[in-house]
Amino acid sequence: MKHRRPVRLKLTLDGAAPGDNNGVDTGADGNGEIREPRMYQLIRLKGFPIGDRTFEIEFLDPGAQVLDFTFG
Repeated sequence: MKHRRPVRLKLTLDGAAPGDNNGVDTGADGNGEIREPRMYQLIRLKGFPIGDRTFEIEFLDPGAQVLDFTFG
C-alpha cells in the first residue's frame, strides 16, 4: 500500500546532519522522504571509527510507521 503523500523526515547523526555518511535514501543535509513501504537506507557510515553513535529521526508529516532498524 502506497502513502497518499510522501512523509518527510529529518535525521541527525551525533546531533548533526550526516554529511558524507548519508544513506541512499537521504541527503547530506539529513532530509529524506518515505514514499512506500520498503527498507530505507538512511545512514551509511564511511570512515567513522567504531563506537557508540546517536541517530535521531524526526518525521515531519504524519503517517509513518517504523517497524525495524537494521545495523551492520
